[in-house]
Amino acid sequence: MKTSLLYRLLLVISLLVLATVYLMPSLVDELPQFWKDYLPSKSIRLGLDLRGGTHLVLSVELDKAIQNSLEHTLEEIKQEGSEKKIQIEGGERKDARLNVRVANDSRSGFNDLIKDNFPNLSISDSSTEEGVTTVQLALTNPEERRLREFAIEQSLETIRNRIDQFGVTEPIIQREGAQDLLIQLPGIQDPQRAKELIGRTALLEFKLLSETPNSDDYISGKKPLPAGTEILGGTSGDRTKTRGERTKYLVESKVLMTGDVIADAVVRPGTQIDGPYVALELNARGAKQFDDLTGKSVNRRLAIILDNTVYSAPVIRERIGGGHASITGNFDIKEARDLAIVLRAGALPAPVHVAEERTVGPSLGKDSIQQGFTSFVAGGSLVVLFMLFYYRGAGIIADSALVLNVYLLLAALAALQATLTLPGIAGIVLTTGMAVDVNVLINERIREELRLGKTPKAAIDAGYQRALPAILDTNVTTFLSGLILFQFGSGPVKGFAVTLCVGLLTTLFTGVFCTRMVYDFRTSRGRLQSISI
Repeated sequence: MKTSLLYRLLLVISLLVLATVYLMPSLVDELPQFWKDYLPSKSIRLGLDLRGGTHLVLSVELDKAIQNSLEHTLEEIKQEGSEKKIQIEGGERKDARLNVRVANDSRSGFNDLIKDNFPNLSISDSSTEEGVTTVQLALTNPEERRLREFAIEQSLETIRNRIDQFGVTEPIIQREGAQDLLIQLPGIQDPQRAKELIGRTALLEFKLLSETPNSDDYISGKKPLPAGTEILGGTSGDRTKTRGERTKYLVESKVLMTGDVIADAVVRPGTQIDGPYVALELNARGAKQFDDLTGKSVNRRLAIILDNTVYSAPVIRERIGGGHASITGNFDIKEARDLAIVLRAGALPAPVHVAEERTVGPSLGKDSIQQGFTSFVAGGSLVVLFMLFYYRGAGIIADSALVLNVYLLLAALAALQATLTLPGIAGIVLTTGMAVDVNVLINERIREELRLGKTPKAAIDAGYQRALPAILDTNVTTFLSGLILFQFGSGPVKGFAVTLCVGLLTTLFTGVFCTRMVYDFRTSRGRLQSISI
């Protein structure tokens, strides 16, 4: 046997072994422990249309992310201006701009403050009235683009963390377009709970309840709100009352601490009356802030607020050190667990809303698999029978290459952890057609050479040589079309494009490389006296 032929044979055998290793988790229900420890153990991922589950497209409100950033920047400007003795009379955010009122005597120092400490802001306009200048500040274009991109990426990562802790196996979480996120949760048949968990902004704040006398008069609207206070809704926190009963609180507007200081959040069982609660562990900065906060506010009520809803408002009995806090709020165990998940995963940088939603039932997914498998078997069987009838011995070689093609294609999908969808199955069926087309071109060329009176070996050499340009032209153009579909298409289209592109590569390998190796092997053994074609 020639050295080149031996190398080709070893390559094919190696690929077969490797393909079997990657396909084994999809073929065997329970793998041995050593396999799980040292070898690939993930089966082919099935898409939502095959497994059933929830499909969501979330749209991130990027303008809100810009507004949040500007409001934080305004607070920083006020703080740094105070430290540098710059007289800032006030300020507010209006749409995507900041209007900051600065005393005329401090105007020069304010401009220097913005240039030195806030280079991502530009002074777009200003007006002067009664000794005070109103300066309009706006984000620079590069900074606005950066914030928008950051909001999308952070939202994607935060939602991925929440879903991972939610316990969904093999979810699909990816960016789609300029501001949308595609979420597919196989096996999840409760889309409402999934939406509440994923879409919750999870902005945690700690504020003190106002000590203003007769607060009910302000809450009911009989009196105007005192400066520096606001009204927030919440639950009563009393499980002896109707579950989830709503109430209102008069709280101070000043935020004393936020959720970015949370290191961990876990559910703890409570008493039968109070129910389960969420125990918080704070980082070093948060522990110091909470220690100072509780030390200065003994005998006052501390409102623990999530997304502008007061979950609990306990009385601070004494200074609390050690970096531990808790949230109680008339929870059941599922609500407490979901709250802990969103607190651990962090807050979304901007609100999200559901732009598209659909649920696929498990029975529909099972039917899709059955129909897809039936169509594949029916189409494949017809192709195999045609090749055997029309090309005889050469048809056997072509059919063997076709089976090897599908085997390597499925192994590649498992190795790449690509998601197999119903359109993906259509891509596999199309791949079998392309694979047959390759062998039809080669076999017809060989037939032509044999009619010209050439020997079998010469006919094979000429047949492959003359068919190859047409094969490459067809497959390369189709492959490029598949890449375009993958780049610009959405879920189902991408599933089709993946199997098509991978299938074209395996088709060229099996239809040209492997079949030629079989003919070369027979020629090297001196057994190729005639060709059954």
